[in-house]
Amino acid sequence: MMKRIAYFDTFAGISGDMILAAFLHAGVSLETLTAELKKLGLSGWRIHAHEIAQHAIHGLKVDIAIEEATAGANGGAGRHHAHAKQRTYADIVALIERSDLSSRVKNDACAVFGRIADAEAKIHGTTPEKVHFHEVGAVDSILDIVGAAACLELLDIDEVYTSVVRVGSGGTVDTQHGTMPVPAPATVEILRGYPVELTGIPFELTTPTGAGFIAALSKGVLPGDEILDIRAIGYGAGSRELPGLPNLVRLMVCETRDRREEDRVTVLETNIDDMQPEIFPYVIERLLDAGMLDAYVTPVLMKKGRPGHLLTVLAEPGRAGKALEILYAETTTTGVRMRDVRREKLPRRQKQVETEFGPVTAKVIGEAGSERLVPEFEECRRIAAERSMPLREVYTRIEHAINT
Repeated sequence: MMKRIAYFDTFAGISGDMILAAFLHAGVSLETLTAELKKLGLSGWRIHAHEIAQHAIHGLKVDIAIEEATAGANGGAGRHHAHAKQRTYADIVALIERSDLSSRVKNDACAVFGRIADAEAKIHGTTPEKVHFHEVGAVDSILDIVGAAACLELLDIDEVYTSVVRVGSGGTVDTQHGTMPVPAPATVEILRGYPVELTGIPFELTTPTGAGFIAALSKGVLPGDEILDIRAIGYGAGSRELPGLPNLVRLMVCETRDRREEDRVTVLETNIDDMQPEIFPYVIERLLDAGMLDAYVTPVLMKKGRPGHLLTVLAEPGRAGKALEILYAETTTTGVRMRDVRREKLPRRQKQVETEFGPVTAKVIGEAGSERLVPEFEECRRIAAERSMPLREVYTRIEHAINT
């Protein structure tokens, strides 16, 4: 089934305001997002978004302006969180739960705060319920997290993936708890178990808010062989100028193509030009009886113009050894080429179908909306033998019955 995913390329790290800016740059309406955030019931704030260029890449920068009265009561002036009210995890969950936001947005936002609370509790030796948020409890950080959760719903995102998360190192960052090393202890704890690249950049590339979003809502690093159709791209800018690197996070809104069933098989091949052709059917029968997936012969023209045969065997990786035993014992080959390949298969299942011959088994092959029904050969052969009819006629009649 096709899925709509949000992929965050964190080549310069990730933070809450960068996430929000990337969503807006990718097509979320600022007016619609503002309307969603007003459902929280917080007053005295306003979101500003403006274009910015870093290293010739255009993106959006988001700033949340907090009125002075709100700053003291609701959580800080601007993004410096001055004199922020210390909200507990329970306070923030209650704020979100009593809002008119959708269940999905509530659950996603609370999951992010929960991940951050767990990390803070572990660092400070307490429980999540007793954690007092400082920076993360400020109004702008609440709006960042809830806004990001709302954007996932507004863009109909099914799953979130990221690149390996880049974090700074060797520097310090000022927090309500004092000066902390980069990456901040909370960021490191939140990302425990998630793939991280420790860069030599001495700045806070990834913040606890950005880390919390990833740790709570991402399914992990996007597999390298995923086939995607890119539908929208957004760049969200951070506040700091980075040396030699655009301070942006890149969001790609993509749709996955239907993933068919895949596995890996071993292909064994050998060229033979000095064996009686009558032996090949026996060799193939032995290979199939031994559990090989397939075996077949292809005529080839070999060096010096000699006619020969290419014998190919498809085997499950664990059965390749048995295939080699048979090939060396039953053929004149002196060597076999082997390689592991990826195999993609259409879905298939069996279905009972009523026909003039009674119920017969047919194969249903293909994906929903493009399935085709095919008679089972063994069924057709059985009926032909029982009724003394030509196999071709039985096959045609059954094929007509199952497709009408």
